[in-house]
Amino acid sequence: MKRETAWRVFAGEYNDSTVEIKGDGEKKPSYIVTPLGAKVNRVFIIGVLTDVENISEGGDMVRAHVSDPTGVFTLYSGQYQKDVTDILSSIEVPAFVAVIGKVRTYSPEEGVLYVSIRPERVAEVNADIRDKWILETCKSTKERIEAIFEAMKMDKPDVYALKKLGYSKELSEGVIAALKNYGRSIDLNKYVTLLQESLEYLVPGGETKTLPIPKTDEKQEKVEEKHEKEPLLESIESETIEEETREEPRLEAAEEVKKEEEEDEGDSIEVENSVLETIKDLEGKDETGAQWDTIVEECKKKGFDKDTVEEAIASLMNKGFIYEPTLGVIKTT
Repeated sequence: MKRETAWRVFAGEYNDSTVEIKGDGEKKPSYIVTPLGAKVNRVFIIGVLTDVENISEGGDMVRAHVSDPTGVFTLYSGQYQKDVTDILSSIEVPAFVAVIGKVRTYSPEEGVLYVSIRPERVAEVNADIRDKWILETCKSTKERIEAIFEAMKMDKPDVYALKKLGYSKELSEGVIAALKNYGRSIDLNKYVTLLQESLEYLVPGGETKTLPIPKTDEKQEKVEEKHEKEPLLESIESETIEEETREEPRLEAAEEVKKEEEEDEGDSIEVENSVLETIKDLEGKDETGAQWDTIVEECKKKGFDKDTVEEAIASLMNKGFIYEPTLGVIKTT
């Protein structure tokens, strides 16, 4: 079970997404495809946590907003991510946070798609880490803009042709899916401007060089000079109000999150049971216990990746099913 890549993507691109690719099997992941071709199942974002609100009667479901230089991400966390929910609720806002989470979608009617995030991990960070994330996300976004532009120049764009140009399989597939669903009218200049505005946060009051992305239509009017922006923390309130116009009804959203959490909880239990059986088998062959590296290798043969196995081991320890008598050696209780 390969863990999906956590994409670095700005809110301005993420929230523009209107395409969802549903998994065709019980264990197949679903994705959203952004206009720039990011085929996203998981995301890694850093920004300002602006608010956290209880949205269920029992208080076990919260909605939060995280602001980056381009917009606002919406997060939903519930009872199956209790640790994450508690962390979100305990942070004094505003605060810089890093979030790794899974894509959520909500479609109240045909042709309408809202996207949000269900956080898996949340941690407070400092401004320096936030700035590094902005820089790395700018690089990733620039690569997607270039990939889309290259594909637009092709008579019949395909994944193989993009891979030959040096783009990854994941990005190449996403770009082709984006062109198929959004067409060739994707406004690349909008995202070039988004990049330049993001970089301005790293160079306050300075000038940023124009990114070398050619226009898709030479007759298109030049982007007007941008209004001066308020500092990030001062603009949070207006950004959050704007994002609220895209919010789905609370109760329906809470039900969707609960359903997804129950599905993921079932997957986690299945993985943990398989890892526990592997530990028992290895333990029976060596009375000193099962070696950590051997557990991982044996579980890889069953189709699990290293990160998934180690997360399952940590969870089993927390639940008291196994323990580590000596470093690197696991035994059942």
